[in-house]
Amino acid sequence: MNQADVSKLMSQLRIAIRPRHRNLKNVDGPEGRLLKLRKTVTALVKHERIELFYNRADEARGYAELLISNAIRHGDTHNATMEMADYWLLEKQLVHKLFKVLVPRYENYTVSYTRMFNAPRTYPGIYYKNSVLELRGNPYPSLIVDQSQNKNLLHNVLLDEARKEYRRKKLAELAQ
Repeated sequence: MNQADVSKLMSQLRIAIRPRHRNLKNVDGPEGRLLKLRKTVTALVKHERIELFYNRADEARGYAELLISNAIRHGDTHNATMEMADYWLLEKQLVHKLFKVLVPRYENYTVSYTRMFNAPRTYPGIYYKNSVLELRGNPYPSLIVDQSQNKNLLHNVLLDEARKEYRRKKLAELAQ
């Protein structure tokens, strides 16, 4: 068996799916819990950025990674992958988005396909931990603030001073 065949046997997931139950309680029992996770994965594929409670986002992230990973690995001709996409995506037009938009976007990625950020809590309200779950490469503005152009940051001040000192040395050498 050559190296390419062996890589198909191993999981290509970028994050771990924890096997333990997370105690996401639902009045409808385990079926209701799975339906909630299916709705979350569907919303993630549809909107590409969603805000929800941390526990549900963390668990849905693993299933979304698995779905995209299998779609990339096997393609849309593989029956098990199509059944998995049909199960997790409640809106059937999103299956086309998965294979026509997301698979070409992520086929050369070496990092995870999703990203999760902590969201601020609303003070007079529920005290559960909130998060933002998004697919990488989405069309929305970045949630990470670019601090590289802030002149008051320590590393930028040090780089400016080093640049000025280098220019002084070069001018002194030219003057001699």
